[in-house]
Amino acid sequence: MQFHHRYFEAIEKRLGLFGVLLAAALVLGGLAEIVPLFYQATTTEPAPGVEPYEPLELAGRDIYVREGCYGCHSQQIRKIRAEVQRYGAYSLAGESAYDRPFQWGSKRTGPDLARVGGKYSDAWQRVHLLDPQSLVPDSNMPAYPWLEGEEIDADDIVARMRALRMIGDPYTDEQIASAPEALEGKTELDALVAYLQGLGQQIDREALERVSGTGPAGAEQ
Repeated sequence: MQFHHRYFEAIEKRLGLFGVLLAAALVLGGLAEIVPLFYQATTTEPAPGVEPYEPLELAGRDIYVREGCYGCHSQQIRKIRAEVQRYGAYSLAGESAYDRPFQWGSKRTGPDLARVGGKYSDAWQRVHLLDPQSLVPDSNMPAYPWLEGEEIDADDIVARMRALRMIGDPYTDEQIASAPEALEGKTELDALVAYLQGLGQQIDREALERVSGTGPAGAEQ
């Protein structure tokens, strides 16, 4: 014990040596955390039914990120009974295979949105984005009235789809070529509603229920 005490005391009294050892510890610890994530990112397969975003949904996702929606809404249902009962089957990594960056988050000023798609009508979502308090009086969510008057830049989304294809998203030439027509006359409000309505809708529900144990045959007891 005395030996170890002298050893640590010698290091603490030599600031240069202490700084070098501290830096080495931080680098090694950081690599141990980060390197496996790079490997995992290249091996994560899309969950059953998950496809790259449609042009309008892709535009909506960009608006979701731009407006900072992730600051109040997570998209990650954890393996906790209360969360599964409230929001649905817990999230799988493969559901975010085409998210760059993913929108899991950890802050829930508002509810989790991982499976919000189809829970409300398009009309409800539009009103909620334009005037949240008209539907939820106690909500502290801000309104986004400017989205209704801004049209989508189709050229920007086409460029985005091409860039995403270069890093692995399987967009076809036909899908990219048809994007301007799909976006013609669409507003940012249309795009954000389309993105929200698609959340949690692509994945094969039966497969998800089997994996997460939330279906009739695998429900938690």
